[in-house]
Amino acid sequence: MTIHGEHPFTGHEPTDEVRRLRARLGGVVTLWTASTGEDEAGLTVSSVMVARGDEGRILALVDPLSDFAETFEHTGRAVVQLLRWHHRDLADAFAGLTPAPGGPFRLADFAATDHGPRLLSAGTWALVEKESEADVGWSRLYTARIVELHVAEETDPLVHRRGRYRRAADAQDADEQ
Repeated sequence: MTIHGEHPFTGHEPTDEVRRLRARLGGVVTLWTASTGEDEAGLTVSSVMVARGDEGRILALVDPLSDFAETFEHTGRAVVQLLRWHHRDLADAFAGLTPAPGGPFRLADFAATDHGPRLLSAGTWALVEKESEADVGWSRLYTARIVELHVAEETDPLVHRRGRYRRAADAQDADEQ
């Protein structure tokens, strides 16, 4: 994992309109985790969609060079957790934006599952199994089937929009300015 000194959404050409569009869409921040049994990997992901059907699906755009992608490719299983406002430091650590001495899994309490580590303080989480993958732009699009789901009332979701974490109400207020 590489820690970069600069923020990933600053210092880029202002003419990158696709990047600017993506920043304006925003989304709730999720943490994807997986484990081989010996090694654990996780990644902060905000490019996520949920598809309903007889079996629900979660679609996510993931960095194909991440440790998480490598582990998910190997195991085909993961845990997807919705993060809340108080998880923002954890989100930065799993995104590789801030140092995490001993690794980001030491920053919070996790329970081992057969799909990977589950963040105990996350109220909403899903166990997923990889169904398909495709390289899309500089990302890898995973489609994962939901095999177990726990949904809690989320009162303070962590939202990522325009390169910053925001509370859901703050994100709406920023749109109105």
